[in-house]
Amino acid sequence: MRTTLELPDPLFARLKSRAASERVTLKQLLQSFVEQGLSTAPPESPIPRSAATLPRLEGPLAMASEQLSNASLFELLEP
Repeated sequence: MRTTLELPDPLFARLKSRAASERVTLKQLLQSFVEQGLSTAPPESPIPRSAATLPRLEGPLAMASEQLSNASLFELLEP
């Protein structure tokens, strides 16, 4: 399959130089890099995000968890 990539000139120059030094084509080098990237496990998210893990306000400005939905927050913004 053909595709088009837009790479910054300095990065393209580094790729081209690396391909020449390894005596492979640019296509072979890029294919190798993509395969290596896909074969490694994706990095884990540092903190799972959900409404349950949001910081809570104490005092008169405190909000109940059911008020944290997008719909409820938009209702608070409407005059």
